Order: sequence, then C-alpha cells, then structure tokens
Amino acid sequence: MRKERDEVSKGTIYGFAAYLLWGAFPLYFHQLLPAGAWEILVHRILWTLVVCVVGVVALRRTAFIRKLIRDKRRFALVAIASLLIATNWLVYVFAVNTGRTSQASLGYFLNPLVTIALGVIVLRERLRPLQWIAVGIGAIACVYLTIEGGTFPWISMVLAGSFASYGLAKKRLGGSLTAFESLASETAILAPIALVALFILAGRGDTTFGSEGVGHSLWLASSGIATAIPLLLFAAAAARVPLVTIGLLQFITPVLQLLCAVLFLDEHLPAARWVGFGIVWVALIVLSIDSIASGSRSRRLARAATASTGG
Repeated sequence: MRKERDEVSKGTIYGFAAYLLWGAFPLYFHQLLPAGAWEILVHRILWTLVVCVVGVVALRRTAFIRKLIRDKRRFALVAIASLLIATNWLVYVFAVNTGRTSQASLGYFLNPLVTIALGVIVLRERLRPLQWIAVGIGAIACVYLTIEGGTFPWISMVLAGSFASYGLAKKRLGGSLTAFESLASETAILAPIALVALFILAGRGDTTFGSEGVGHSLWLASSGIATAIPLLLFAAAAARVPLVTIGLLQFITPVLQLLCAVLFLDEHLPAARWVGFGIVWVALIVLSIDSIASGSRSRRLARAATASTGG
C-alpha cells in the first residue's frame, strides 16, 4: 500500500512538472524569434526526431518500427495523429509569436470540453448530466467570445480541436506504442514534409538558423529536447496516477500560459475577454466536480467489490 502511495506521489510530481513545462512554452517559443512559425515547426519536427532516434537506438527499442510498417491501419492512425499534432504546433507557435498567447491559452482551456464533445459525436459516448452542463456552458462561451471579438476565435478552436482529435487518434491506437515510440513514429512521418518545407524556406530566404548567431541556432536545436522531456514526464505520470488527477493537473498549462501572456509578453486583455474566460472557467469547474464525484464513486464500487469477494 505504501509503495502504491509512493508511486502516486511520484506520478503527481511528474505530471506537475510536465504541465509546468508546457505552461512555460510561450516564453520558450518567444525566445526563438525572429524565426517564423513555419521555421520553428520544421526545426521542432526534425530535432525531435533526432532525439527520438538516439533514444530508440540507445534503448534498443527498434522492433516496433517493423510492426508499425506492416500494420496499415495502425500506420494510418499514426499518420493522422502526426498531421494533427503538427497543425497544433504550428498554430500554437503562430499565436505566441504574433502576440496572441491568451487565445492559445483559451484553446487549451476549451480542450477538455471539445474532447468530451468528440466523444459524443464520434464514439457515441453517453454523458453524465454535469458533463452536458459543462459542454453547454463552453458553447455559450464560444458564442460570447465570437460576438465580443467580432470574429470567430479560430486560434482557440483550432488548438482545442486539433489536440482533442489528436487524443482521439491516440485512443484508437490504444497502448500499442509507448509515448517515446509514438513521438518517434509521428516525427519520422512528418520529417520528409519538414525537409521539403525547410528547402522552400531556405530558397525564399526565410530561415534564421545559422544567420542570427550561435545562440539562436542552439535555441532552435533545443526544440527537440523541449518537446520530448514534458511528453515523457506526462507518460510517466499517466502510468501512475488516476485519470481524475491528470484531468485536474492539465489546467496548470493554460493558467500558466495566460499568466505568461499578461505578465511577461505584455498582452492586454479587455474586460469583455476576461468575462469570456470566466464563462469557460465555470464550465471547467463543473467538469472538475463531475470528475471528482465520478472518481470517488468508482473507488467506492471497487472497494465494495473487493470486500464482497473477500479480497
């Protein structure tokens, strides 16, 4: 029992560290200026692949490659996941480096609600009453922000939609790949596209790697490690802590992103925009209450089942 508690404690720390790093990403990507979003995306893909190749070879985990290539369905799902995460990365960096980090933050606040909506639409999942209420409040927030801003909040919705769809693709894959194997597969699929994009950018003179000093080039090259570390921390957390805990920890990232936007990147949010965020937060509070209640109910049922079997 004590060992189990220790593992949960470790998992919570790993999860907190992962979401803390993701929350600080606006400051990291802002540091990569004057590189544009496309160049940052290309380097992120290629350097992450380098990190993954080194890790896969060092750990001697190459057997999954042959299996993945032979399984057309699984390969197609990984390819879809790779395109979705690339879209997410591109739009996120564009948001940060054009002074719209708060919109990116809103996207990740909305992500749990969009994930639930996808579960209903695609997987035909049945929602509990509080989940319906949370999704409804989230929809009201989107309508309000569209009216208030005069335009559809496309950055927020693309980020929420692409990441929720990425999660759906990963769910369809199941546990067939570890987090490291999955990242290696996704970046390997994206690498040829990234190389073509890099040559196009270089031909147009739109690259900064090697022309803005050694420090800037090292920052771009570090994007591989910056991508891999929080993902591996998250994988370690997910294997040790209840889903409810992960669900609550995930709000650390958009909160920190919003703080980065307001405190460090000098983004101004009008009062009406704060109202929109407030509506989303109400939805998330309702969702969190439902998650905690559901988790408690599941644990009580598990204890009752154990007691009835004499375990």
